[in-house]
Amino acid sequence: MAHERIILCMKWGTLYPADYVNVLYNACRAHLAGAFRFVCLTDDATGFLPGIEAHPIADIGCTPEMWRHGAWPKLSVFSADLYGLRGRALFIDLDTVICGDLAPFFDHPAPFVGIDTSRNWRPGGTPGAAGALLGTGVFAFDLGAETQILLRFQSDPAAAFARADIEQVWVQEHVRSLEYWPAGWVISFKRWLRQPVGLDLFLPPKKPPASAGMIAFHGDPRPVALLAPGNRRWDRLPHMGHGQVGWMREYWQSNGGRLG
Repeated sequence: MAHERIILCMKWGTLYPADYVNVLYNACRAHLAGAFRFVCLTDDATGFLPGIEAHPIADIGCTPEMWRHGAWPKLSVFSADLYGLRGRALFIDLDTVICGDLAPFFDHPAPFVGIDTSRNWRPGGTPGAAGALLGTGVFAFDLGAETQILLRFQSDPAAAFARADIEQVWVQEHVRSLEYWPAGWVISFKRWLRQPVGLDLFLPPKKPPASAGMIAFHGDPRPVALLAPGNRRWDRLPHMGHGQVGWMREYWQSNGGRLG
């Protein structure tokens, strides 16, 4: 199908258990009307829910260091033939919370759309302004249309790693046409919802605004850290975020996630 909608995610190693994939799958089902396929590229599909399509992560020449640093295996989605998948792909990192309609993410007309992780990603910022930096936590593209990103990496993986360090820098340098999600579509937990230092000792994180489509949890804390019962601290100094966060618990459990 030329216009099939494909949601892609990736899981390798032990950092993210199957619950992360299952919760993301259920959340996408709840926020996307109509037909779509949910595909996880992984080294271990144990525990996945029915309806999740699992395929191995292709060997594109990543060294062990590239698997540990910079998410270079993500470049495998830019292959000319990704398991026969065709259509529009929306890649979503596992540490992402879905809170709004996903249809606009597929309907956005730009050939390639990603997150602007620069200072423009803060509330009130203008994505794509001077100094924009691509983030690949959530990006959309046409499958098979950006093969040069992978091919140029495979021509000399060591040089690519030395030059770019992390894969999203490489993608920004080699994608044919790049645009960024409009302001507020994908928001940063740290920059939008976490309370300022000092206030976070007394106030819980803000609830996501109704206008947000997704919340990106880049780095620490990760979503499950906000689920721990009791009053344990889940943030890094000087931040003092602590305690179980009610809206995160509700999201996790309503989408089939387990506590503890």
